[in-house]
Amino acid sequence: MSHDPEPVIHVIDDDDSLRRALTRVLVKSGYAVKGYACAGDFLVAEPDDRPGCLLLDLELPGPSGLDLQRALQRRGSPLPIVFMSAHGDIPRSVRAIKGGAIDFLVKPIEAQTLLAAIESALAVDTTQLEAEPRGELPAATLNERERVVLRGIVDGRLNKQISQDLGLSERTIKTCRAQLMRKLGARSLVELVRAATPLLPT
Repeated sequence: MSHDPEPVIHVIDDDDSLRRALTRVLVKSGYAVKGYACAGDFLVAEPDDRPGCLLLDLELPGPSGLDLQRALQRRGSPLPIVFMSAHGDIPRSVRAIKGGAIDFLVKPIEAQTLLAAIESALAVDTTQLEAEPRGELPAATLNERERVVLRGIVDGRLNKQISQDLGLSERTIKTCRAQLMRKLGARSLVELVRAATPLLPT
């Protein structure tokens, strides 16, 4: 009797101890796991036809996590990606999300947060991202300031940089950002960027 293949989580991180720790958590939760110390190790590994996802460190020796993301896009790889980083790097996290990443986790990562992100990644269909009802708000319901601030966020600019661009206080930008998250039903930067992308002209 046929059955769906077990999904596999590809953990790519050059920190051996962290990679082992992440692997233990995932295996304990019932996942099959493969570990790699760098992007090159993953690219030259024997292809695995099972569904799954990548748990990918942003900072790697050699090609970075973003470099690997672009390489997989060129290959047409459908595997969803959850990024990890030791730094809350907003510009690069925005680039990762715009490139199709499912989530962006800041180390140290709590087990519950990790597993929730993995579950979200595995829930993504390999041929089409599940479209949530968020992000369907017409752009016309945003005022001019909100649209400009939203554009700055999507472009990966920090609150301080947006405030300097617009000649407004950083506090005003933070307030506007909070209003945008409420309007777009976003609970995180990941969801805000994902909801904003279809609303703004490229």
